[in-house]
Amino acid sequence: MGTIAEIHVYESTEMNSEDKRVEGKDKGERANGVLSLRSLNKIFPVYALGFERRSGEGDVGDDGGDPIWRVIKEEAKLEADKEPILNDFLYSSILSHDCLEHALAFVLANRLQNATLLGTLLMDIFCNVMSDKDIQRAVRLDVQAFKDRDPACLSFCWVLLYLKGYHSIQSYRVAHAFWNQGRKLLAMTIQSRMSEVFGVDIHPAARIGEEILLDHATGVVIGETAVIGNRVSLMQGVTLGGTGKEVGDRHPKVGDGALIGAGATILGNIKIGEGAMVAAGSLVLKDVPPHSVVAGIPAKVIGYAGKQDPSLTMKQDAPIEFYEQDTITSAESKSTGK
Repeated sequence: MGTIAEIHVYESTEMNSEDKRVEGKDKGERANGVLSLRSLNKIFPVYALGFERRSGEGDVGDDGGDPIWRVIKEEAKLEADKEPILNDFLYSSILSHDCLEHALAFVLANRLQNATLLGTLLMDIFCNVMSDKDIQRAVRLDVQAFKDRDPACLSFCWVLLYLKGYHSIQSYRVAHAFWNQGRKLLAMTIQSRMSEVFGVDIHPAARIGEEILLDHATGVVIGETAVIGNRVSLMQGVTLGGTGKEVGDRHPKVGDGALIGAGATILGNIKIGEGAMVAAGSLVLKDVPPHSVVAGIPAKVIGYAGKQDPSLTMKQDAPIEFYEQDTITSAESKSTGK
């Protein structure tokens, strides 16, 4: 009926070398917050069938060479130990898979499937696209960005399981790959489902870099010819749009390390410089210099963000000079009656 996981009883009784090495140490490991393979088998009486590793995929799924995936699995084991009611959910979403790509494909397929777009089909096409090395790199850098910059995100596995901003940007990466292959109808199908499910509208032709954070993500709109650099953070309600019915290159270009505040609207083929910060609620209609802070309707330069990228610090308050000048301007306006 289109469901992804095929559930059956886990009957394996063989112990591999790792099981033997940790046998007898389960209690000690649990005391130290680590679950062994043996204790994992006890926790999960059922096994959700995941995707098998395809030959030639390389070592990206190997725990030893993939520290983020290793941490995600360890976090999932600990969460399962603390919250047994979620055992099957955590096992089918994370622990049954042999690499981050397959787990992500499973999560996305479950979120995006509907009555006519089957989850099994979606997982298959997501896994195929995610065999690309550039996408594999971006998937991991994005996970790191969410964990590092969102103080409400307490673990890496939270990013994979729950954060729709992360789900949106990875769905976009799949749709973008299909768009570049000339499979535009399939790309738009994924984009449409992403918009319906996550409330995020990213055109598959847009070009977006790595280490991207879509914080909260609801209401984000990114147009067809928009370009976003690396290490960029966008808050909820951000629009990177055009100014009318013109065709061609008509959307904003956001430089590396920029931070775009909640509800900011940036229109037209303009440039947001590297390391710039656009304050929440601003309307930007012209180029923003690198490392500057702009605010207002229409936006104007009110200060400078300094050398460190604001997208990494997530510091969104205006410089004190702005408030001082705003107070002086307000007082002068009252005294002159303007």
